[in-house]
Amino acid sequence: MQTKAVIENMDLFKGLSENGVDKLNRVAVPMKVGKGQAIFEEGQPAKGFYAIGSGRVKIYKSSPAGREQILHLMGAGEVFAEVALFAGREYPASAMAMEDSELLFFPKDAFSAMLAGDPELAVNMLALLSLRLRAFTVQVENLSLREVPGRLSAHLLLLAGETKDEVRLDLPKGQLAALLGTIPETLSRVLRKMDEEELIQADGPAIRLLDKESLRQLASGEMRL
Repeated sequence: MQTKAVIENMDLFKGLSENGVDKLNRVAVPMKVGKGQAIFEEGQPAKGFYAIGSGRVKIYKSSPAGREQILHLMGAGEVFAEVALFAGREYPASAMAMEDSELLFFPKDAFSAMLAGDPELAVNMLALLSLRLRAFTVQVENLSLREVPGRLSAHLLLLAGETKDEVRLDLPKGQLAALLGTIPETLSRVLRKMDEEELIQADGPAIRLLDKESLRQLASGEMRL
């Protein structure tokens, strides 16, 4: 992994001078994690944050009963655990590699020193935290105000974007259920019901969106399945 190239291609570090990129490159610690490997666990000391060069990482919390709620799915070019720089001494959630991944680790003390002397970097961090807060707001709304069919519809429409009528579920069913705040059995029933109502056509992980307007109404709460 070319650490400098990873840094230069990340939105968080856009606009930094060549000197700033070099400083980041000197403090970044490259690391490789295998699929299923824990990166950190909730409650562990927050020693720094991470950037993803390649692969995918899930950020999640687990209940005492062992139920998992996925908070974020992160991919190449994204950072996570940046809360370590600003709040608390412990990680508030856990992180695990969903596939073989290459990461950069930025130690808290070294990065904080850079942040104090680089206004451009500080502004970028504020923008990142604002986006993260907005994402949490949307997630709270989804989990508290939408039923499972609405959450699933919103996820399918997000995968499809403006142009696609067919998507491929990007997570195993158990992981997708955890992301949507439900259990695999309920998710399977909802998928089957949506297929029967001809809103979608499901063929394993491949999903054809047959009625986008109804899916939008489900997602907005205007319609119930």
